[in-house]
Amino acid sequence: MTTTTDTAPAPGPRALTWARRRKAAGRFWRQYRAHRAGVAGLAVLALIALTALAAPLLVGADSQSVTTAPGSALESPSAEFPLGTDQFGRSLLALLVWGTRVSLTVGLLAAFLSVAIGTLVGITAGHFEGWYGNVVMRITDWFLVMPTLVLAIALATVLSRSLWTTVLAIGVTTWPTTARLVRAQTLSVESRPYIERSKALGGGHGHIMSRHVLPNVMPLVLAQTTLVISTAILTEATLAFLGLGDPTIVSWGGLLQDAREAGAVSSGNWWYLAPPGLAIAVVALAFTLCGRTIESVLNPKLGVSR
Repeated sequence: MTTTTDTAPAPGPRALTWARRRKAAGRFWRQYRAHRAGVAGLAVLALIALTALAAPLLVGADSQSVTTAPGSALESPSAEFPLGTDQFGRSLLALLVWGTRVSLTVGLLAAFLSVAIGTLVGITAGHFEGWYGNVVMRITDWFLVMPTLVLAIALATVLSRSLWTTVLAIGVTTWPTTARLVRAQTLSVESRPYIERSKALGGGHGHIMSRHVLPNVMPLVLAQTTLVISTAILTEATLAFLGLGDPTIVSWGGLLQDAREAGAVSSGNWWYLAPPGLAIAVVALAFTLCGRTIESVLNPKLGVSR
């Protein structure tokens, strides 16, 4: 009499890969939540993101209308208008909530464009170290020494005023730092023995860059993205404050521009200036805290304080 024992089939390579990824994600989250500053920044960003998503339900699109403004011009904070009104009688609280959508959208899209350009330039410049790498890095150095804000202002001035112009102006002027960092990491990865083995086995340039280099630089790219977002939000606010943003949309920088035009500084209407300015500072700080925490988790040698 023979007995047979049922054995579970061994997991395939794809299942093992996803199991390792889930384990790595769980380890990352455990290390991340050990940093109080990073958790606080993440909580603030989650609250602001929920506010942006729920803005149409909280205040409604008609809160931007000048013709149906519910109050009189420049009313001080009250029970009806907790943050006062602007020069047209619109609720500043409603405008602040609605402006969250625009400021976050511009920050995220501009950061994505900037990091995408920087990652592409950094990986290719590190992989092709000949004349191509030298030319690309000299162009990158030129962008680095030029003031980013001046380039963004020049580009925003030439193009038509729109949300996409602001995104483009920020994205194409803030990528050099990412390119430098990614190139340095690419050179480090390319010097490892398994890259030589991959080349010996017939791996082409695209295979090496996409399957070996890119996964190894992605942690650095992720950390850099969170830092670039805060820079993009500050730059968008600056462009809007200088009158180079889209005048038809409400953003935090646009509110500061309106306050300046209304003479809020000389008139002492602090409620017109303080809320959008504080919102910009809080969001930029929250993204910076998250970025520094991610850097500390991915590279413990940085020694970022908890």
